[in-house]
Amino acid sequence: MIQDILPLQFNNHYEEKEIREEDYVLAYDGARVLVKNNQENLEFLTYGECTRKEKEDYIYLFSIDTKQFFLYDTCKGAIVENEIADMGEWVTMQQIRTCYPKEAVFAVVTAYHLYVWYQNNRYCGKCGEKTTHDKKERMLFCNCCHNMIYPKIAPAVIVAVKNRNKLLLTKYANRTYKRYALIAGFTEIGESVEETVKREVMEEVGLQVKNIQYYKSQPWGFDSNLLLGFFCDVAEEQEITLDQEELACAEWVDREDIPEYKEGLSLTHEMMLVFKNGLEG
Repeated sequence: MIQDILPLQFNNHYEEKEIREEDYVLAYDGARVLVKNNQENLEFLTYGECTRKEKEDYIYLFSIDTKQFFLYDTCKGAIVENEIADMGEWVTMQQIRTCYPKEAVFAVVTAYHLYVWYQNNRYCGKCGEKTTHDKKERMLFCNCCHNMIYPKIAPAVIVAVKNRNKLLLTKYANRTYKRYALIAGFTEIGESVEETVKREVMEEVGLQVKNIQYYKSQPWGFDSNLLLGFFCDVAEEQEITLDQEELACAEWVDREDIPEYKEGLSLTHEMMLVFKNGLEG
């Protein structure tokens, strides 16, 4: 999955650091990221290669082994094509999914999660004043009303519904992603994740489930999520009732017919392969 970068070590401990010439810079413009090279391997611009040299415009993000990553703070002003560098190219977050190596994709997606949070919290949601960066932890602070704002992480479930030797595969409606997926949805207020599993399956395909078993989790910075994977069994033979606003299709697929995709980033795809190979337990 996207976070599986061992033996490399990801360290997200926040410190107020001054950017160095060799440190990597990630700049975003909506759902686009500026990279140095997007051919066989993703390469990032370093601060030394950037034309914008105001160090206060760069926010420390995290490190992967000895490599430090900084975010170019577009809250200081609208970004333009050549604002921070004379080189590089803009790549969409959708294109990033097919890039290599995995640790570079993980860096872009995790930084994007933080970029969205910073962009959405430039002003205090309580009193409307501008927020400032805390110096000791990853937090935005309002000097007026003392509101503290931490990164948004939205829990969501990925559900692999089994029917003996078949798995329920779906395709999203009205999305650019056209491959097979699993039932998915956000946990609502006052709801356990097991209750989310039952509700989402019922809402999207009209099926009751049983034997809900937790599999594993995944950070998914594309949408500011923490994904929680579950396997379960269909409760009884029932007809699928499709929510056509959410899904384009939902069908039972035999174990041996489950497709394999090359990117290997998502919890969804890993769970599909776990079932395909008879390893779900």
